[in-house]
Amino acid sequence: MVVVRPFEGIRPAEDLADKVACLPYDVLNSQEAKALAADNPYSFFHIDKAEIDLPEELSPYDPAVYQKAAANLQAFLAQGWLKKETAPTMYLYELTMMGRSQTGLVATTAIDDYVSGKIKKHEFTRPEKEVDRINHIKACDANTSPIFLSYRTNNALQELMANWQTEHSPVYDFDSFHDVNHKVWVIDDTEVVNALTDGFAEISALYIADGHHRTESAVKVGLEKRADQTNSPESDYFLSIIFPDDQLAIWEYNRVLQVPLPSDFFDQLTTAFTVAKSGVKKPAAKGQIQMYVAHEWYTLTIKPTILPEDVVGSLDVSVLQKQVFEKIFGIMDIRTDKRIDFVGGIRGPKELERLVDEDDWNLAFSMYPTRMQDLLDVADAGEIMPPKSTWFEPKLLSGLFLHDLETR
Repeated sequence: MVVVRPFEGIRPAEDLADKVACLPYDVLNSQEAKALAADNPYSFFHIDKAEIDLPEELSPYDPAVYQKAAANLQAFLAQGWLKKETAPTMYLYELTMMGRSQTGLVATTAIDDYVSGKIKKHEFTRPEKEVDRINHIKACDANTSPIFLSYRTNNALQELMANWQTEHSPVYDFDSFHDVNHKVWVIDDTEVVNALTDGFAEISALYIADGHHRTESAVKVGLEKRADQTNSPESDYFLSIIFPDDQLAIWEYNRVLQVPLPSDFFDQLTTAFTVAKSGVKKPAAKGQIQMYVAHEWYTLTIKPTILPEDVVGSLDVSVLQKQVFEKIFGIMDIRTDKRIDFVGGIRGPKELERLVDEDDWNLAFSMYPTRMQDLLDVADAGEIMPPKSTWFEPKLLSGLFLHDLETR
């Protein structure tokens, strides 16, 4: 019921994959990207965050940045650092972190499936972030970053992919950020590609795990090309990597605040939580939140009596937002309020302590990870999670796969 199809992928030369591949553009700032790419002309940051090759005073959203990205992409192709397949292909992408592996199918998915709701979302997007990727896609005439999708595990599909991995050698095999091993297999057998396409045609829905802004941007570019009749068969699809839900790991997405604490702050907390000084830095179960303030860790246990029955309202992040951010501090929109920031779980509780003890923040919350089942349930209900509810690890690297839109 969903369309998953092969494409003539653009990917690195075999001996350069580890040098080209980089973290996603949206998990680090321009200065961090520039430092990582400083001695590496092959880094995909030169395309995905092209501001690193321009004067620092220039805005990362300046038209010159997108022009530079397009020029760098053409230069990578001209020098053979990136190459384009000569026939439609699929790929398998395996990431192994801390002894746990996940394998996704790299293919293209239909913008019409997103429009019709067969590709389901669980987050809202911010217009300014959409515009950035829309401009980037248009300048490069390519999807330069994949969408991270998931589906409810299907044994027949898993067997097809596992057999290909067993019977063939990967074209890429390297370790990168956070000691994650990355392997890629090229699926160039038409019968297997067709079997995978047919198998996904029986899947009722795909779910966006990460990449809501990239999805909205890719879809809007495709629809615009269709409307002004500059579309091609490729621009009706966008680049995706699709993983079974039971292989994915969601990490916590923590919060820090910069707010004046009312004198009765702890008393206000007790209306929704049982509060205890504990020294514990990470929650042990759903329904617990660890709070760091004034060099001390506290355990906040959500009182069952305040939990709503709906799937979104009962999430730990929703309870924290309503009972603390809104009721105590008047923070109504956590997407735009400057008094709050978010810290990915990969950085750990030490980063929360550092931000509170040494930086401008004075209150931190360490969350229990949202469950994958929660994400699927929210998306199936057509509901939206609070922003920054999920942090997936390991991160899918950029630069390993690009999708040429082939605009006429």
